[in-house]
Amino acid sequence: MGPGAKRTTAVLKVSLALTLAYVVLTLVAGLRAHSLALLSEAGHNLSDFLALALSFVAVYFQSRPADNARTFGYQRAGVLAAFINAATLVAIALWIGMEAVSRLANPVTVEPRLMMGVAAAGVVMNGAIAALLWSVARDVNMRSAFLHMAGDTLSTAAVIAGGLGILWTRQNWIDPVLSLMIAALILWSSVGIVRETLNILLEGMPRGISLEEIRAGMQAVEGVIDVHDLHVWSLGSQSRALACHVTIADIPPSESASILKNLNHVLKGHFHIVHTTVQFEHLGCGHVEGCVVPIEELAGDCGDEHDHAH
Repeated sequence: MGPGAKRTTAVLKVSLALTLAYVVLTLVAGLRAHSLALLSEAGHNLSDFLALALSFVAVYFQSRPADNARTFGYQRAGVLAAFINAATLVAIALWIGMEAVSRLANPVTVEPRLMMGVAAAGVVMNGAIAALLWSVARDVNMRSAFLHMAGDTLSTAAVIAGGLGILWTRQNWIDPVLSLMIAALILWSSVGIVRETLNILLEGMPRGISLEEIRAGMQAVEGVIDVHDLHVWSLGSQSRALACHVTIADIPPSESASILKNLNHVLKGHFHIVHTTVQFEHLGCGHVEGCVVPIEELAGDCGDEHDHAH
């Protein structure tokens, strides 16, 4: 495990201990104060504890090297953890929303001072954890954990405002309305992570680039005649891979080395793609069901005509 992974692990251990303590505090205080907002915070923080635990496990797996069984290593462990975290938050947001609607129909008297006291402690704790996580938020796994805690900090601050509102107006409907706002915040922060992680797990195009841009960049390299069968996907939130066929003139493999070097330079410098598999073909080959064969021998095999470069 490298220095970066060790620091991330240490931050997650501290965050887990503080979050668990706050879950117990908000649960007990929410029951005593009859506050759905505090109980919502307890549920939200419990999901944060599970999210941090998943992130902790994912960091461990991500630090493991590739082997013969998993040749790309465990890069997607963090992506999978982020997806589970975000999907869990979506479910919690929906539950909080339904409970809040029920409370609006049947108001319950709450204790605003207890609400505010517990929430104030939560703002300090969640804010400190969010700051720690931000310092190590290098991939989608840690970014999802950071979003959990940043959302908690804002929603806990809103509980303080709600407590003040109840204290001044004696209007208990403020508590479920506040819970609806917290649920909306949780939902908003989670949907983006769900979409990003699903795109990676389904091997979609990495965010921020397009296939047309990559193809144009590669075809601009001197010696490249055409680029086809182009595939680009994400191995993890910070690792991209590419495989393609590149048509070049009928030249010896030794002369094609400079073309490959320039292609990899463009892919790394412009699109942050490091893992590449480029198959060279020369003019005179056609495509039959995805395989490249000599035009004059469409039923044959032109495997001997190919240069393979990685």
